Amino acid sequence: MRSRAALMTAAVRLVSERGTTAIPITDLAEAADVSRQVVYLQFGDRDALLVEAAADLVRRELIDEASESTDSFAGSLALARHFATHSAFYRAMLTGSCAYAMTTTLNGVFSSVNHTAVRRLFGDLDGQLAVDFAAFVAGGTGAVVNAWLVDGVDPLDPEELAGRLLRLAPVLTGAHRTPPAGGPA
Repeated sequence: MRSRAALMTAAVRLVSERGTTAIPITDLAEAADVSRQVVYLQFGDRDALLVEAAADLVRRELIDEASESTDSFAGSLALARHFATHSAFYRAMLTGSCAYAMTTTLNGVFSSVNHTAVRRLFGDLDGQLAVDFAAFVAGGTGAVVNAWLVDGVDPLDPEELAGRLLRLAPVLTGAHRTPPAGGPA
């Protein structure tokens, strides 16, 4: 298990330093002080290692903390700060060879968290609709975060992103609507 963690740590560090996912397996193995064979045995290939490193980083730094927070702004700000702190890594991941796999994997990770929030907000949704809506929210949030990360001007402003994300919530819940003049409230 130590070699797996060492490989994921090395992946995040090397991708962040080099700004690319085009890192040879030899370099990843050397940075983790393991053999190339361990990379193949643990992950199958380089892209799978990089995607798992991204998912592990999100789980360790965001998901565990997010499950404890009930403050929407604090949660959005923690998410924005995480991605800003690791922007070099995520930018490379979002523009590299494993972008699709990473986006799909992270959407799955965030969907599981969103499922709880969707149930809390819209308890009457049937099982599949709740799952689909959680995936919809994760994908939409991911698109906003990805655009901010890739196209944003440095230094990235986590508070600006958190505010943008929070402004979306009333739209999703329908709370943004004002009744038409003379109509029912």
